[in-house]
Amino acid sequence: MSIKERIFRKENLDRYLVEDRRFNKTLGSGDLISMGIGAVIGTGIFILPGTVAALHSGPAITISFVIAALVCSTAAMCYAEFSSALPIAGSAYSFGNVVFGEIVGWFLGWALVLEYMLSVAAVSTGFSAYFKSLLAGFGLHLPNALSGPFNPANGTYINLPAIVIVLFIAFILSKGVRTSMTINTIIVYVKIAIIILFLLVGVFYVKPANWDPFMPFGTKGVLVGAAQVFFAYLGFDVVASSAAEVKEPEKNMPKGIIGTLAICTLLYILVSIVLTGMISYTKLNVADPVSFALYAVKQNWVAGVISVSALAGMFTMMVTMVYSSSRLIYSIGRDGLLPKFLGQVNEKTKAPENSMWIVTLIIAFTGGFLSLGQLTNLVNIGTLLAFMFVSLGVLPLRKRKDIPNNDGFKVPFYPVLPIISVILCVVMLAQLSLETWLAAIIWFILGMIIYFSYGIKHSKLNEQK
Repeated sequence: MSIKERIFRKENLDRYLVEDRRFNKTLGSGDLISMGIGAVIGTGIFILPGTVAALHSGPAITISFVIAALVCSTAAMCYAEFSSALPIAGSAYSFGNVVFGEIVGWFLGWALVLEYMLSVAAVSTGFSAYFKSLLAGFGLHLPNALSGPFNPANGTYINLPAIVIVLFIAFILSKGVRTSMTINTIIVYVKIAIIILFLLVGVFYVKPANWDPFMPFGTKGVLVGAAQVFFAYLGFDVVASSAAEVKEPEKNMPKGIIGTLAICTLLYILVSIVLTGMISYTKLNVADPVSFALYAVKQNWVAGVISVSALAGMFTMMVTMVYSSSRLIYSIGRDGLLPKFLGQVNEKTKAPENSMWIVTLIIAFTGGFLSLGQLTNLVNIGTLLAFMFVSLGVLPLRKRKDIPNNDGFKVPFYPVLPIISVILCVVMLAQLSLETWLAAIIWFILGMIIYFSYGIKHSKLNEQK
């Protein structure tokens, strides 16, 4: 077998289905939607509608969110078809292995490792900042040495709150998926309740005159705004990583993915309508536009509650991403491309604890000691590459005859819609900076070194005839 034939050899779907039976199938569509909202709706819902309206879209920010949702919905439907047909752990990594071959699966898995872990590390530092602000409101202050990345020149050595919150989330997840998803769902409800509180209070201060002019920057401004808020939707794809733990995946996976996108779009639009109606879009280019608007109408107590929602938003996002990261690393270890102990499942909790604690330690170190800066832009590359290959993968998936759940959800307007999704992902990738691409190339070179020096030698594909 030539090296080309070997690296493009496709994974056996039956093996995945057998090995992933070790997971408890306890999740329904409601759990998946809660997980998706937890990942998608974070602090951005209180920031993006204001700043993008001020700089690009004006009150037509609502149209920008609709356009961005339509773009995301093309990829979402492709994910829905894949996770319905292939109820296996690992999301785009495993999908790539089955339809494209091992080298593409590894490439996508390595991209998702970057996306998942780096996004949690970045959010953990944001959580730390909000938490310190909350403590300061009660007259409590953390020592400067314990509240920032390792930088002796500035007197900071470790970001302790960032480390503690990641370890706490891992502890919750180690208790089993049912327990952790229950806690996640409760906090998601709290977050949505606070958003609804803002809407109910803010609607009484809406002045229709603030919506005129509706499109001050023209159609171009609306489209630029759509590109800006597109990234507010990233996160729904992590729902696919839970497919092996879902009851009736052919029904519940599409409901979870598409339901997440629909609910998040509605919330973004409602917040945008109320916010731009409360105060002129020209005044919203501030770090905290929702709080700014509430203070402007003398609703200081609601503005204070918003900070609690910000903490809740970041917490649920980290729970979902740590959960998804552990399932991703489990899947790569299951296939032998990383050390096989990472592919083990605890028989008592039915959770991949080895992979989860490795993920946790890496994220805790990154968030606790490193200054992330522009590296967070790499999250977008990992996500969009996964979107692109999953969308493209629907084409060969439809031709497969060995799919046991091939009667599940199907992408409408096939093959046009998957191709449109690929094109849209390429357009979005083209918007990213050269510096971001250079950092990503370095990351992927490192990934290829690991694959050809370790993964290809230990892969379970070597055991299959």
